[in-house]
Amino acid sequence: MTALGFLDIAAVFVFALTGALVASRAQLDPIGFIFVSALTAVGGGTVRDLLLDRNPLFWIERPEVLGAVFVAAVLTFFTAHLLESRLKTLTWLDAIALSVAAPAGIGVALEEGQSWPIVLIMGIATGTFGGLMRDVVCNEVPLVLKKGELYVSAAFFGGLAALVALTMDASEPVALLACAVATFALRAGSLLFGWSLPGYRHEPPKT
Repeated sequence: MTALGFLDIAAVFVFALTGALVASRAQLDPIGFIFVSALTAVGGGTVRDLLLDRNPLFWIERPEVLGAVFVAAVLTFFTAHLLESRLKTLTWLDAIALSVAAPAGIGVALEEGQSWPIVLIMGIATGTFGGLMRDVVCNEVPLVLKKGELYVSAAFFGGLAALVALTMDASEPVALLACAVATFALRAGSLLFGWSLPGYRHEPPKT
């Protein structure tokens, strides 16, 4: 398995766990668990592959990805009740998944020879769209849109870290590692210390 293949399947597994945790909060049946896990796990990578016109899609090319989804869904179905706080576990697993999926998207875009703006966008898309689909389908407040938290911006600056590393003649694996570390550090800092970007505060017009 290539490094990119490993990143993809790792991101799929962790995102599938988060999908199953959301399914547990919604008290879905086992098929619901598998569906939400699959949607979360392959959603971002599917958007990436469609935008890049990659054929076949990564989970069709490597069906073992779906096996990882199934294992994550079944595992969570039988163990979610043991967690002290499913929401806290979900939030941190999602941070880990974001930190794996963003460099996976960047690596695929680099492999396809895309320009740096597209590389950044693919990293963000791979890291965020699956979780966004999960939360919308399960009627949860999307983590992507939570006020006062770094999420999309964490993936963005993680992607920038990878590109800066590449301009400094770092190898691609080192650049992807820089992306993962920067993404997780920013997301974790947001969760632990309240790091955020300034929000728009202009008062609405009075008339």
